[in-house]
Amino acid sequence: MMNNINQAVLILIVANVLVSMKGFKEYSFLDRYKFQVGKILSGEKIRTLTSGFLHVDWIHLGFNMYALYLFGDIVARVLGIPSFLIIYFGSLLAGSLYSLQYHKNESYYSAVGASGAVSGIIYASILLYPAMKLYLFFIPIPIPGYIFGVGYLLYSIYGMKKQLGNIGHSAHLGGSIGGFALTLLLYPSVFSTNIMLVIALGIPIVLLLFFGEKLRNL
Repeated sequence: MMNNINQAVLILIVANVLVSMKGFKEYSFLDRYKFQVGKILSGEKIRTLTSGFLHVDWIHLGFNMYALYLFGDIVARVLGIPSFLIIYFGSLLAGSLYSLQYHKNESYYSAVGASGAVSGIIYASILLYPAMKLYLFFIPIPIPGYIFGVGYLLYSIYGMKKQLGNIGHSAHLGGSIGGFALTLLLYPSVFSTNIMLVIALGIPIVLLLFFGEKLRNL
């Protein structure tokens, strides 16, 4: 299966691994390019992009790259490489912008990870191939793709509320919104072929957009 992986997906995985490894070895490198609210607001906008190629450890990196491997090829095959890259980088930036807005009053808030980009790719692949079934880790029962997508989003909300680790949990939500919107923009026929799925995946996003701020007070 690895031999059939799309070249664009493979290049992104390799880039994430190489950049993350440098960050593992050199904290100064990670510190220079990670997402940090104060630095970004003071003009270092490049961090909204570079932070998406850094990770805190091998588990964090492995989880994101495994998800990219599972879902990225679907998007690249159906929409083509240019559209795949638009969704990937558009979701990455959407995740960073949502995090910036959510944590705008926390100048020292920082995070790293491809979570925003990967979340966008997950949502895109589910919209394009809703019948997918996934076997994850030691779970013997196939999981429908849309359930995985919603579960991934719920984990992100929990992580955002609890601020688990140095991981961009709020970027998961922003990236999901970016991937959802960009896929519908680039492939509008989804509206006619899977309108119920569009509604089902869109509802939690809309609710979180309107009520997400209340997470702080729970």
